[in-house]
Amino acid sequence: MKYVLSTAVAGLLSLSGWSLAQSQPQQAQQLQQKQTQVRAQTPAAPAAASSATTSHTQQQVTRFLWANATVYFLLTDRFLNTNPRNDHAYGRRDDGAALRSFMGGDLAGVTRKIKEGYFNALGVNALWITPPVEQVHGATDEGSGRSYGFHGYWAKDFTRLDASLGSEQDLRELVDTAHRHGIRILLDVVMNHTGPATERDALWPDSWVRLDPVCTYQDVPSTVSCALVKGLPDLKTEVMTDVSLPAVLVEKWKAEGRYEQEVRELDTFFARTGLPRAPRYYLMKWHTDWVRRFGIDGFRADTVKHTEPELWKELKALASEAHSDWKRSNPAKVYFDEPFYMTAEVYGYSLQQGQQFRMDGGSQINYFQYGFDSLINFGFKSDAKGDYETLFSSYAHQLHGPLMPYSVLNYISSHDDDQPFDPLRQQAMAAGTRLLLSPGAAQIYYGDETARDLQVAHASGDAKLRSVMNWDDLKKNRRVQHSYVQEILRHWQKLGRFRQLHPSIGAGQHQQLAAQPYTFSRTLQQTDWQDQVVIALDLPEAQPVSITVAPVFADGSRVRDSYTGYTAIVKAGKVSLPRAGIVALIAQDQ
Repeated sequence: MKYVLSTAVAGLLSLSGWSLAQSQPQQAQQLQQKQTQVRAQTPAAPAAASSATTSHTQQQVTRFLWANATVYFLLTDRFLNTNPRNDHAYGRRDDGAALRSFMGGDLAGVTRKIKEGYFNALGVNALWITPPVEQVHGATDEGSGRSYGFHGYWAKDFTRLDASLGSEQDLRELVDTAHRHGIRILLDVVMNHTGPATERDALWPDSWVRLDPVCTYQDVPSTVSCALVKGLPDLKTEVMTDVSLPAVLVEKWKAEGRYEQEVRELDTFFARTGLPRAPRYYLMKWHTDWVRRFGIDGFRADTVKHTEPELWKELKALASEAHSDWKRSNPAKVYFDEPFYMTAEVYGYSLQQGQQFRMDGGSQINYFQYGFDSLINFGFKSDAKGDYETLFSSYAHQLHGPLMPYSVLNYISSHDDDQPFDPLRQQAMAAGTRLLLSPGAAQIYYGDETARDLQVAHASGDAKLRSVMNWDDLKKNRRVQHSYVQEILRHWQKLGRFRQLHPSIGAGQHQQLAAQPYTFSRTLQQTDWQDQVVIALDLPEAQPVSITVAPVFADGSRVRDSYTGYTAIVKAGKVSLPRAGIVALIAQDQ
């Protein structure tokens, strides 16, 4: 079996580089035609986005690079409720502790906002959605009050969509609609654990999971081969021998009338790959089915440092194969030609560690060598509190040096980080400036752009970070600390759309041009194209300002400030704006 396994995995790895443009010329031509259709069919941005100076038509012409991606991360259950009829699926109740029950958000709500142009107005080109799989039906208390699996990380059945979020058709419409709007979908996947036992949900058998020991984080074994927290079943992904399906899953599938179909698919998968029927490979089959069936563009991997690193490389190969299969089976739906993408939550990783993550106990692991294109940067929220030049130059140095060819995903707040950059939303505008103009990819956590409350008084623990999206605040333009919500959103939109138009912002070389006002350039030179911008920060708003743009833009060049819409001719290495915004976003005028 050892020889069969290594041969099978090697074969799968060889599939991960499949390219539409290189191997399917006819499909590549069709892809270009569909991208043109996207530009023609994408609806205009909503009124809230009317101040942005560039259209989605222009955005689509821009080269997409994951290193410059703007990823919008949302908890589906907390985003927008469009179908109250499924709010209490499986008999769930509103009896959880504060913000720990299902709140009604659904996949159709996300799709509605895509169609309305909300994400396009922000310059978003990827959506990260929490796991949509069926969650435990009951509730339990992990120490912060009675909780349901609204967040998606307590799976009961990895093969089914949770009915509280909608139907499989809703997921298909979300993915297809996102693709038509130039947005990729990242699916959150869990290889570490199932959902906990509740009064309505039984544990999987000992051959699959363990409850003891609980992780103590003293070394690799006490971080990986253990339960993450008390009561959370740890999947035995280290097991490499055959195990039977969990009886609770068999019983469930039989009751739903799909047992035979699921078993046939498993038989086909294991016969094709030659892999053992071990827990990790069942999970890989189930996770990659979502890619093969719906056209998911990438994974965000959960709790990565609590699993064996090599399994992620195997998952990447299988997911890449599934991604290629979906493209071949759905040529009319293919809008992007990038390979399958994976980013990872390696808790505690920061950009300054480069490619070597220090595990508990001191050992080092290079997770980039195990299938990941980027890692989530837990250090950004602290690094962003420093001065601009230290932040920007140090990040550019790392990304164009020790980290090449990989990248990081920066964030200022998240769903389980209790130390966000700006917990009271007192710097909502500055937070957007630092996040969206820093080198690396950017993660907008839902409501960062509208100053959603991160300190809900009546909630406790991570529930404080998971309040319902503040659409009413946006509609009524409420004041949050020093700014109004619509003003905050407009600022984020201008930055986000400029960032989307200019890959050099996240992926280019950084150079300071002037100290007062603080001005810098980002330049990106590729084989057949280039991009260059000049950005000035902390300007005297509504006052005339002169900005250094040399040597990026030569005298006589016409440039445009996308923040205010003003154009100017470069003279003596500078441009003069008659009425500045708080930042200037300068590029060649087209």
